[in-house]
Parts: sequence; C-alpha cells; structure tokens
Amino acid sequence: MFLESRLASSRVMYLKHTLSDELVEVIDLQDVVSPFASSVLARSYRNERHQKPERVPKYELAFPSGESLPACWTQKSFHQRIVA
Repeated sequence: MFLESRLASSRVMYLKHTLSDELVEVIDLQDVVSPFASSVLARSYRNERHQKPERVPKYELAFPSGESLPACWTQKSFHQRIVA
C-alpha cells in the first residue's frame, strides 16, 4: 500500500493553459479525469519558480499539443449516455 501511494504521488501531468499558452503542472490527477470536477488544482512556473497551486477551470485546459480534453473527463452526461 505504501509503495502504491508513493507511485501515485510521483506521477506528473502537464496541461496547457489555453488563455496564457503556458504549461501548468497538475497537482491532483483525479480532478483531471473526473467529469464531476469542474476545475483542476495546478501550478504554473514563472521566472523558473513554482507558483502557488490554484484551481483552474477545465475549459481553460488542453493537452500540450492543443488537443481538447476528452469528453469523458469533462462532461457528466457522457457516462450517463454510455449506461443508457
């Protein structure tokens, strides 16, 4: 169990903040993949320094390539359509 929690905490994901065109480091990966979370705890880097984590709305985030986040991560109704 201890090893699992260490591995989970060591995973890092970067997304692009579309308004600033900067990469942000996602702090909580569960926020990203949960369609019930409308924002993500993330931090940016300015002047080569970590900034304080802040909540960023999912609609302002994309993959570094510019591709949108998948609907299964952003739309609550997506999972309801699959079940129906």
